[in-house]
Order: sequence, then structure tokens, then C-alpha cells
Amino acid sequence: MRVFCLAVILTLPGSLLANWPQWRGPNSDGSAPRAHDLPVSWSPTENVLWRTATPSWSAATPIVWEDRIFLTSAEEGSARLKIDPGAGRGATQAGRDKVFLLAANRKDGAILWQRQIDSENLLWRKQNSASPSPITDGKLVWIMTGNGKLSCFTVSGQEVWRRDIQAEYGRFGLNHGYASTPLLHGDRLYVQVIHGFKTKDPSYVFAVDKATGKTLWKVVRATDAVQESLDNYSTPQIAAVQGKPQLVISGADCVTGHDLAAGKELWRIRGFNPSGNPFNRTIASSLVIGEHVFTPSTRGRPFVAFRAGGAGDITGKNEIWTNNLGADVPTATTDGKYLYMLKDNGSLSAVEALTGKVMYEGQRLELGTYSASPLLAEGKIYCISEGGTTTVVKAGPAFEILGTSKLDSLTLASPVAVGNQIFIRTGDYLYCLQKR
Repeated sequence: MRVFCLAVILTLPGSLLANWPQWRGPNSDGSAPRAHDLPVSWSPTENVLWRTATPSWSAATPIVWEDRIFLTSAEEGSARLKIDPGAGRGATQAGRDKVFLLAANRKDGAILWQRQIDSENLLWRKQNSASPSPITDGKLVWIMTGNGKLSCFTVSGQEVWRRDIQAEYGRFGLNHGYASTPLLHGDRLYVQVIHGFKTKDPSYVFAVDKATGKTLWKVVRATDAVQESLDNYSTPQIAAVQGKPQLVISGADCVTGHDLAAGKELWRIRGFNPSGNPFNRTIASSLVIGEHVFTPSTRGRPFVAFRAGGAGDITGKNEIWTNNLGADVPTATTDGKYLYMLKDNGSLSAVEALTGKVMYEGQRLELGTYSASPLLAEGKIYCISEGGTTTVVKAGPAFEILGTSKLDSLTLASPVAVGNQIFIRTGDYLYCLQKR
């Protein structure tokens, strides 16, 4: 198992592993393989290297490349989302505020530049138009807003190209607004629009040349899902099938695998809505280890592990195991041997990735609602609630809490780790945490 996991990691460039280039990190699994000497406790003043006020709240993850941090936010004065951290209930609002991409100095948190990327900020409960996270390769930065404004900038803030996906391909039709972050792989961005509750237009997937913004291919993704079950808020993934990468798209009651060259659907697996629930919208993303894909459905029922690959409908052929331990919103993380699944109610479970053997189940963290996905770094799992409380748990087959810390306000964004620092975005600040 250890050799298998290292083989996957070693295919990535060293510079990529040393940074946090996109939403779920360098391995797209929520882990930080080169993080070290991280703090396990903090307060608004303890182990805080700096904090920088953000214009407004967002669920978007901060992206870190060497000395720069990139994040999205609506403009100052935007309506604040008011959530009871215990109940997780939010008010639906609408605003016309601008949306920005910002770059901050990693040394002290100072804002280096700010660029407008959208002229409208719409709010849906816990989401707004700044929900998708930025992506970078250290030279360019890409961002998709909840309104379909897809743009590219240099790391110094010069605009390279800009597109309006809704103007080109039709209005998004998700019940709670678009929130999927594109996936960067090689020289392309892969974008999924899996929707249907508020539109009759089909769902689709397309690939974009990262340098020019030109669409290289676009394919319709058909499904027999109905009503809100058509909606998906996750991010695409890459699976290695017989040594070759394939694009993995989840949502609308199924998972599909696509050829990278032209987007052709290669295989499809069903079974993610066994009760036929018409409101089976899905939020958490799939997790991939090599050719093995781990996909949750609504509220984690079911959570299915299967092998990618094959041809046509592979339902009933490639499944490895199934349980009900997955989450509704947080995406799981892994160290390659174990999967760690954080539920929205603040309970953590661990299973062996390839066998499904449960190591522990439903262990309670600090009370609260959890929307941020867990971070795995230096043998520790960082789980942060909407109320800003982080519980640090030892990675491995036995459950052990190492520390609990609280910050100031609503937290929807997932924590990230680079080097010896942890970055947490609350509703008011971006924090850089470091042992002091």
C-alpha cells in the first residue's frame, strides 16, 4: 500500500507538492505531503504569524504558491451571511456587489493587488459568487465565479484572457448557485456544469487551453436523474487507469469517466441514488487514489468505492465496497492507506481505503456544523467547524484528539497547509498560523 501511494505522489513535480495550487491541494485529496512542524493549537493571538482582513466572507479556499496567496471575495460592504453555527441555517439574499481576485504577500498578509472578476454577487444560503477557489501553476492564476465568469491573470495581476460561460453556453440551472472549481491538469482546465433543477438545458463538461482560454472540446453529459438530483457542486478529478489519466465527473446519480483528448465518455457507474430521491443533489467531491474512486451521494448515503476503467455501464462490475459514512458537504481526505470522512454534524470516521474495513466510526469532534473539508498534514487531520473551532486528530487507525482551537467567526473555507504554516479563512480574516 505504501509503495502504491508513493508512486502516485512521485508523479507530481516537486514544486507542485511544495505548494497548494488548487482547491484540494497538490494531490487533489486534501493532503499536504511536504508540510512540517505545524501547530496543533492556536487562538486569535497565539501561534498567529499574521492575519489580514478580507472584504467579505467566502467558502473559497486560499491558494498558495511560494510567496503569494490568492483568494476570492466580494467587495467590502457586501451583505454578510448570518448563520447559526449550531444549526447551520442561512438566509437567502441577493446582492449586486462586485467580486474580486486578490493576491496577498505570504510574508505578512499585505494585499499586493486586487482585480475585479465579476460585476454581480448573488447569494444562496452558504454560497455566493466567490465560492469557487482560484487555481495556479505559479505563472498564471485562473478563477471561475458562480456566475460563470472564467478569467486568467498572471501572478502579478495582469489579465490574460476572460470569458463569460453563461453567455456562451446558457444560464446555469442549479438550485443553490454554481460552486464547482475547475480542475487544472497539464495544459488544460477541466470544467463541469452539472445542473438541471432550474433549466432544461443539458449538463456538460468542457476542456479549456490554460494559456489562451480557448475551448478544446465540449461534451454533453446525459443522465436519467430528475429534478434537483440533476444538480452537482463538486470538482472534477483525475484517475489513473492502466497508467493513463482519465477525467472523473460525479453528480446526477452517477459517475462518468472521460477521455482527456476529446472528452468522450468511456464508462459510467450508477447506484448513487438507490431510493430514487428527486432531491438527491450532491455537493462533496469524489476522492481518487490511483484508479480507485471514492464517491459520496447526498448526506453520504451511499458512499461507494470502485475501480475506474472499463467500457460502457460498469455498475455492478467495479464496486469494491459501500457504506453510509460519507458526508453531505465536506470532501474526505486520505493518506493513501486510510480514508478520513468528516460528516456535517462533526463526527469523524476512518476506513481502510482498499478494503472498506472500518477502523473507527462516528467519533465526535467539537459540537457544530462542518462545511469545510478536512486537511491532512504531518500525520494530523484538521477539521474546522462553521463556528471557527478546529479539532486536530491524529491520523491512523485509532481516534485521538491532539488539540482544539477557536478563532473569531463563521468559517466555510477549507484549511490548507504549506511548509510549516496553516492558512485558515474565516468570515472576517485570512490567518497564517505558525509555531511561535
